[in-house]
Amino acid sequence: MSQLFMLTLLLPWIPAILCKVTTVKEFAVLEGESITVPCHYEPQYASNVKYWCQGSTREFCSSLARTDSPRLINSTKNKVSIFDDPVQQVFTVTMSNVKAGDAGWYMCGVEIGGMWNADDATFTHIKVTQGMSIVNSRVSGEEGSSVTVECLYSEGHRKSEKKWCRSGDLSSCKVTGSEGSYEDTSLTISDDRNKAFTVTLKDLHMRDTGWYWCSAGQDKIPVNVLVTPRRTTSSVPVTSATTVTQSIVYLLTPKSIIQQTWNSHSHMLEAMVVCSSLVLLTGLTILARKLWKLHNKDPMLRQVKLMKEHSEDVGSTVVFVNRDSQVVF
Repeated sequence: MSQLFMLTLLLPWIPAILCKVTTVKEFAVLEGESITVPCHYEPQYASNVKYWCQGSTREFCSSLARTDSPRLINSTKNKVSIFDDPVQQVFTVTMSNVKAGDAGWYMCGVEIGGMWNADDATFTHIKVTQGMSIVNSRVSGEEGSSVTVECLYSEGHRKSEKKWCRSGDLSSCKVTGSEGSYEDTSLTISDDRNKAFTVTLKDLHMRDTGWYWCSAGQDKIPVNVLVTPRRTTSSVPVTSATTVTQSIVYLLTPKSIIQQTWNSHSHMLEAMVVCSSLVLLTGLTILARKLWKLHNKDPMLRQVKLMKEHSEDVGSTVVFVNRDSQVVF
C-alpha cells in the first residue's frame, strides 16, 4: 500500500525526469540592457504550449509570457516576449530594459496538461549588475584609418560624465561636457544619454597602440587598441591570378598610363617611318632600273636612226647624180 502511495506521488514528476527542458543556470545582464534566454526541449513537446514565469518554485511562479497568448501577459510594460521554434526545438524569452528589481529566479516551462502530469520545466537565475560593459574589448585599425569603441553603462550612470583615458596616464583623459560629447582632431566621444557612449579614434598612428579606459562615474573598463602598419604594394603577396590583376591595376597610376600611351604612340610612329622608307626605297629602285634600261637602249636607237638617215641620203644622191648626168648628156 505504501509503495502504491509513493508511486502516486512520483507519477506527476515522471515526465519531468524522462523529458527534460534545459537552459543555462545563471545569466548576468547590465541594468538597462536586454537579455535573451534559450529554453531547449524534447521533440515530443513541439506542439505544446511554452511559458516563462518568475519565481523559485513551480507552485508560486508568476507567468510573464506564453506562446498561446504572447501579448496577454505584461502587455503594459511590453518588456517580455516569447518565441517558439519547433524545428530547432527551442523557445526563447527576451526581457528588455532590465531593472535591478528584475533580478531573481525564473522558469522555462512546457505545459503538459492533465491532473496527473506535472509540467516539464527548468529554473534559471538572472543577475542584474551595475557598472559598465563593452561590446569589443579589443579593436584594431590600419594606420591613418579610424576605429570606434562602444562602451555600455547601467541606468545609474546616465547622468555621469563619460571619460576616455589612456591607461597609466590620468592627464590624457578626455571628458564629455554638458552636451554629452567631446571632439578634437584625433578623438570624438558621443553619449546617447541612455545606455551607451561611443569613442572614435581618428587618423590613427602607430603610437596610439596600447590600453585605454572607458569610464562612467567611478566605474571603468579596459580596452586594447592595436594599430597596424599602412599596407603598401610591395607588401601585398602574389598568391593568385586575382591578386596579380589587382596589383597591376593598383600600380597603373595616371602617370604610368600616360607614359605607356606615349610609348605606344612612339612605336607606331617608328613603324610608320620604317614602312615609308621601305616604300620610297623600293620606288627609287624601280625608277633607277627603268632609267638604266632607257640609258642602255638610247645608243642603239641613235645608231639605227643615223643609219636610216644615211641610207636615205645615199639613195637621194644616186638619183640626183643620175638626173644630172641625164641633163648633161
